[in-house]
Amino acid sequence: MKKFGTAVILAGGKSTRMGFDKQLLKINERRLIDNLRRKLNKNFDEIIVVTNKSEYYLGFPDKITKDIIIGKGPLSGIHAGLKASSSQYAYFVACDMPNINLDYIEYMKEELKELKVKACITRFGEWIEPFNAFYSKGMIENIEEHLSYNRRSVNSLLSKLSVYYIEEEKAREFSPNWDMFLNLNTKEELNDYLKIINSQN
Repeated sequence: MKKFGTAVILAGGKSTRMGFDKQLLKINERRLIDNLRRKLNKNFDEIIVVTNKSEYYLGFPDKITKDIIIGKGPLSGIHAGLKASSSQYAYFVACDMPNINLDYIEYMKEELKELKVKACITRFGEWIEPFNAFYSKGMIENIEEHLSYNRRSVNSLLSKLSVYYIEEEKAREFSPNWDMFLNLNTKEELNDYLKIINSQN
């Protein structure tokens, strides 16, 4: 099995704070998820979209899958993505994260090359960034066991596993303003983001 090659876009979630389904988010008339797919195709052989609305993706060339363990939050999506992945490690991003940093992705791959860990995660002080991260198929059983006790926290699962952490200082070399971890949760955040990118054009 290839070590790298798969990227997973998680397109689940309730989108309650946004007021509409974030899978339909558009940036300058183009669906954000289409931008993500186009960027990720430069570095990955396989793109998987984990979604509870497969009808949004009719005609997509990518692999479309859905949660196998229903209603358990992001870990359900990570589980489904790993089950569908054809490589040992899969890169995970959420469908509301507009800023893909391909250099950082390649850096994480290099760091993982000689390691045998279950995930590569970035730390932000005492917190972790669960997306813009790599997870291993070796985690599948750990996730299933964790969820069987109705434990849904990604953080609490990772605390029990062998994880390679990249510290904030190193990650800021690639993204000084931390925008590669930005996710758009509200209409205000979306409008602020649109103002920034339109001012750069």
